[in-house]
Amino acid sequence: MLVSGALSLTPSVAGGVWYGDRGLIASGRSNNDPGATPDTDTINYISISTTGNALDFGNLTEKRNRSGACSSGSRGVFGGSSNTIDYVTISTTSNATAFGNRTVSGPAVQAVCDITRGVFSAAGYTNRTMDYITMDTTGNATDFGDMTRDPNNHGSCNDSTRGVLGGGEINTGMEYFTIQTTSNAVSFGNLTFQQEGTGGTSDTTRGIFGGGHTSVTLEYITIQTTSNSTDFGDLTAGSWRGMGGCNNSTRGVFTGGQYLSHIDYITIQTTGNATDFGDLLYTLAFNNACSGD
Repeated sequence: MLVSGALSLTPSVAGGVWYGDRGLIASGRSNNDPGATPDTDTINYISISTTGNALDFGNLTEKRNRSGACSSGSRGVFGGSSNTIDYVTISTTSNATAFGNRTVSGPAVQAVCDITRGVFSAAGYTNRTMDYITMDTTGNATDFGDMTRDPNNHGSCNDSTRGVLGGGEINTGMEYFTIQTTSNAVSFGNLTFQQEGTGGTSDTTRGIFGGGHTSVTLEYITIQTTSNSTDFGDLTAGSWRGMGGCNNSTRGVFTGGQYLSHIDYITIQTTGNATDFGDLLYTLAFNNACSGD
């Protein structure tokens, strides 16, 4: 998942600011990364407040596909595909370091977070188990609760207290939970379209889901309100199955997709079509992204 933020503010759970202007886009499935077979361990980075092509950050400890990412604002954490978890310091460029292990193993993972805790959604296509970590420590994940439905390549977004999971291969449903609790997810509402491999981004009040296997549609929700999504606009290119998403305090970025290296951006508190940002190092489907300083 996704983390975002305001550069002039100090992160705090109470203030709801847990993110930054550097976006990290990692792993996924590539058809033109020379090191991918076809999964990749590459980490790209961008400055969200600018536009331009991504740069090389380093590498994960292993190749991943359909995994999740979360951030404490200073540390980015990546988990899924296998049961292993990696982390990096977002302000540096370097290879990732081992963090610990998840309680479950498999793809189709997303992540949400506040400034202290990251929650990874289910792994595989029928396992509904979620688990959580304290991001600025290292160690194995702990059981959180269960999703209401099979994961099937859903998307995610969050504010400072609540995580929302939405869409999937056979589902338009959204569900939510409070990040600092341990509990099962609860129904939130429905997306307008069935969106497999949708990307998600958010600020402190609004979440945006975008793209999917047959859609370029962007839809938004108010994260603290349970309801169906509302049309936001459209992405710039193609059918973006398997996008990532990250954000700063005002701008959301959607990254990659099947056979695409494209990056788009939006202003989260408006509605309208996305604008071209630049390109990733490689095509990158089912990537994951987070942001921090």
